[in-house]
This record gives sequence, structure tokens and C-alpha cells, in this order.
Amino acid sequence: MPDPVRYRFYDIIDLNIGKEPEIYGRVYKIVDCDKFTRQFLNRMGIPVPDPIEIPKDPHMELHKQERFPKNPKRTVDTLGDFLKYDRQVLRFYGYWDDTDSLYGIVHDLEIHYFLCDNTMEIKENVPENSGRDTGLMFLRRMKVPKFFSELDPIGMTDLFSVLNVLGEDMIHGYYTIDPLNTGKVNREYYKENELSIGAKINVFGKKIIITDMDAFTKEFYRKKYGLNEFTPMERPRKRDEICIKMEKYIPPYNGFGSYEDSLGNCFAMIPQPPKKDIVKFLYYDKQGFDSHVLRFRAKMISHIPENEDRIFIIRVFLMDDTISIYELAKRNSGFTRCEFQKRMPIMLPNQEIFVSKKPDYYKPEDFYIGARLNLNDFIFEMISADIYALRYMELHCDKFPKADVKLILEKVRAALKPVYKEFIQLYPTEKLNDEDRIMPYEKLKEILLQYLKDDITEHEIITIARHYSSHEKEEFHTREFIRQLIHTELIRTLWNDLDRLEEDLHNCDRGRTGFLSRDKVYIILRGCKIPVDVELLNSMLDHIHTNENGKLDYNDLLRFMNIKIDPLPLALPINIKSVLWWASEKQPDYGVAMVWCAFIKDLDIKVEETEKTQEIQKTVD
Repeated sequence: MPDPVRYRFYDIIDLNIGKEPEIYGRVYKIVDCDKFTRQFLNRMGIPVPDPIEIPKDPHMELHKQERFPKNPKRTVDTLGDFLKYDRQVLRFYGYWDDTDSLYGIVHDLEIHYFLCDNTMEIKENVPENSGRDTGLMFLRRMKVPKFFSELDPIGMTDLFSVLNVLGEDMIHGYYTIDPLNTGKVNREYYKENELSIGAKINVFGKKIIITDMDAFTKEFYRKKYGLNEFTPMERPRKRDEICIKMEKYIPPYNGFGSYEDSLGNCFAMIPQPPKKDIVKFLYYDKQGFDSHVLRFRAKMISHIPENEDRIFIIRVFLMDDTISIYELAKRNSGFTRCEFQKRMPIMLPNQEIFVSKKPDYYKPEDFYIGARLNLNDFIFEMISADIYALRYMELHCDKFPKADVKLILEKVRAALKPVYKEFIQLYPTEKLNDEDRIMPYEKLKEILLQYLKDDITEHEIITIARHYSSHEKEEFHTREFIRQLIHTELIRTLWNDLDRLEEDLHNCDRGRTGFLSRDKVYIILRGCKIPVDVELLNSMLDHIHTNENGKLDYNDLLRFMNIKIDPLPLALPINIKSVLWWASEKQPDYGVAMVWCAFIKDLDIKVEETEKTQEIQKTVD
């Protein structure tokens, strides 16, 4: 506290309404307190007077009086709207009907409304070959007034008027801004709440009708104004528009070149090469080991005896649906082993060729085992397919119904349901153990052909056999035979880099597990330049021992290729590409046998339902 009281500090007793404490030479007047302080002091027994009115400040009262600013603000602050609505543009579609004037047309317009500053711009969509410039700006970005009578004079758009206070010239005069804005005209401009489908806006004397809006604009009006009806309007047709749609007349195919080449002469004076489907090409292009090529082995069906034994390889390229045919001619048969037909699309038979309509071509879905196809007046029957084609068709069974197990089971279920009791009794299975019962493929084929006859194809039978396979592969070539071929090739080419191969395998197997994936082993073998054919290399990997995860035991691979451990006699000279190729196998890849119990379980046919069906048939008879 100030002198003369010394060594004493302010206490709660010294603070109350009406008292004037002096703190560091400055005197304060206490005029009021809050509710908590008043209750606290009353409980302490200290009375608290009523609040004291604060005297008015003459200086503040003077500032409260309305007066004109000496230097008013020349710009309007629009930063808040800019930060809130920046890059938010309402887009409307409309038209301006100018058909009443001479040579007038219906103008197709696109209206942009900028929410950040309430400005509008209008662009005109000019059609091609209309004789007018494209990309015309119908109205530059500006605020559009609702009512328009005449153009504004110069300086009308300025925010303030400048007054000449003293002087008559620019050098010795004094100028100031008119604080009263004398002569200012308040104009109304279009806002977003006045724009909707069906609204008519007057743009400087031109009546524009809004017919539609984009998705962002619809969502904006739905959230802000609760509108849900956005039915677009139809604009009137132009004079040059024809109601009947005219199609281009394409002359018939003349037989020169392909249909696409002939069609290119109808659209340009200088013919352009046919355009390819780039998206389909990129999707079905070769990707690693996925070649997107379906290979089938086929035989020719002909009345000429010499053509009955001819075997062909038909390749179907998924990237462009083209087909190539290669003949596998036997020795001393009178035919050469060569390309029978180059890669090209093949038209379906029995079509009118010399017409304007584009002909239909064979598609990959038309190829399956057992199909008879007329390819350029030669009839071929598909007798087998490689493993990649069978697996690809099963993975994409939505496009290949012959490889869809569910559809095939429904067909077999419908055929076996009336005779299911007889079917079970006539075809018992060979019991291997208590859990699985298997049936050979030939027996399965005989059963299905007996009951379904021509309603099932060989490809569908192979699909069932592969789906319910016992996962036991039938070895067409023994392990010793493949090892003998490997040793023969290694000795013939004087290859002795087995230590280098072992080092590369250990380098990839950092954990020393002794197992690597098949792809990794294949890459290492190709990188070490093993002098053997690719078919022989894949056959060797098929005979290498694997673990539970399907990885190859590369120690067994090193023993398999070591010509010093358990050497074998040299093999007779053979054509490895022909002997080890999939086309040389007499039967397709469907395993040794199928699990019969799983097949019967998925058929899900009950004997009671079968008996009821037989009784209904007897009653009908």
C-alpha cells in the first residue's frame, strides 16, 4: 500500500465497490464485481454496495457521432468470399433463340457462375463445319445486371466520385472524394438463388433460358436450398437440324485386301491403315510367362484319305483375336512341316461377303476341345490344348462356358437326376482307402457320354476331371529319361560350370533353406546359359523334388545335373522340341484320375428325390 502506510499489502477487506485503491501511483475506482465475488464477500460478513455507473467519456461520445470519413476505403474487401468459394463454379446449360431476326439461329450456350465474386461468363458451343469460329466467348466475366436500359457512361463503375475543391487545373488544384456518393445508382445483379432450370435471364437485352446444369451445381443447390427436382428442358431445334438421323452409306466390300483396308478408302482420299484396339492390345500383351495365346492341337476332317492324318497347331491370340495354323507333318507323308495359314482374323462361314455390313469373325470363345470349326473352307477338330490354355479358360470361365465347372455340374445333375439310383449301382468305384475313391478318366468319359451323349463335349469332361483331379500327374517321360537327355546335352556341349551354378543358387537363398521358387530357379538357369533347350529345361524342373509350399529343392537339381555322380549312358539322337512338346502327348493334362467322392458330393442328388421323379414320370406315361 502507498505511504504513509508501509509494509502492508492490499487485502480482501481493502477491495470493494466504491473504493479507490492506489496501485503504483495510479488510482482506480471499483464500480462493480461479478456474482461469485459478491457472494464470497457477503458470506465473509462484508457488505457489497450496488454497482456504480461509469461516467461517460466526452471523447468517445464525440466519436460516436456520424461523420464522413476524410479518406474512405477505395476497395471492397472480398477476401472472405474468395477463400470460401475459390474454384467453385456453377455450370448451367442454356440457349438463346435468335430465330426472329434475319438468318438467326438457336445459340447453344454454357453459363459459368463464379461464387467467389458473383460474376458470370457465357460461352457459345459452336458445332463443327458450321461456318463459324469455334470457342466464341458470348460474354466475358463480369457482373450481369438484372435490368439494362443503356450502356454506362465512362467512370460510372468507379466506387467513388472525385470533387475539385480548389483550383481549376490539375497542377494547382486540390481534389477530394465525394463522401455522399452523389449520383450513385444502386443496381441489382444476378445471384445464384435466381438461377435454376427453366429460369429466364436478361443478358443485356438477350433472353437466355437455362435448360440444365452439371452434377456439382445440382449438389450445391441440393445442400444449400434443399432442391431435389432437376429435370432438364429440351431446347428448340435449329433450322439446319434434321429430325431424321442420316447414316453414312458405306459401299459394299470389293474383295481387294481385308474388309478394314477396303473400308479405309471410303473415309479419306489417302487411305490410312486400320486402327487397332490399343487398350485391348495393352491388356492382352505378353506379360512375363503369361503369353495370352491359346494353343490347340487339331486334326483335319476331310473326305480325302491323305488329309485325315494331318495334325495342326492352332494358336489364338487374345490381343487382336487373330488365328494362325501350323502343320505338324510326319516324315514321308508328302506334306511339309510349315506354316499352313499366317496370322490373321478368320471370318465365320456362310456369310455374305460383298456387302456393306462388317462380317463376323471367330472369337476365342469359339475354340474348345471337341469343337469342329470351318477355317477358310478347311474343317478342323480340336483334339487337345496345352496347360496354359486349359488353365486360362478355367480362370476366365465367364467368357468360356465350356470351362465353367458350375454350369457343367448343373447340366450333369439334370441328366443324372432321373436315373441316379441306377447310375450309382452300375458304376461302383475302385476303393483305394477309407477317405478317397477315384475313377480313371476313361471310365468317367464313358459314363458321361452314355447318359448325356451329345449334350456334353470333351472339353467339359476334361474340365470336370481337372477340377476333381487327385493331383497325381501322369509321367509321359520318366525321371531317368530326362536325366539321360540332360547329361547327353551337357557332355555334348562340354559344359562344366556346375560350381558357378551352385554359387548363384546359394546367393539367391540367403537363409540357406535349400528351396527356391520355380521362377527363380528358371531365371538362374537361363542366366548361367545352360546349353539345353527350353522344353528340356522345363521338363527337368518338372521332375525336381519340391516341398510343401511348391518350392524346388535345388540340391536335388545339382545332383540331377551332376554328370560325375551316378552317370548314365548317352541317349540316342532325338528331336527334343518334338518329343518333349505338349503336342506330342496323346492325351491332354487332366491327371491320373479324379476323386469320385468329391464329384458325387457336389452333384448333391438324393435318392428320395430321384424316386419321386420316377413316379411322376410313370404317372405322366
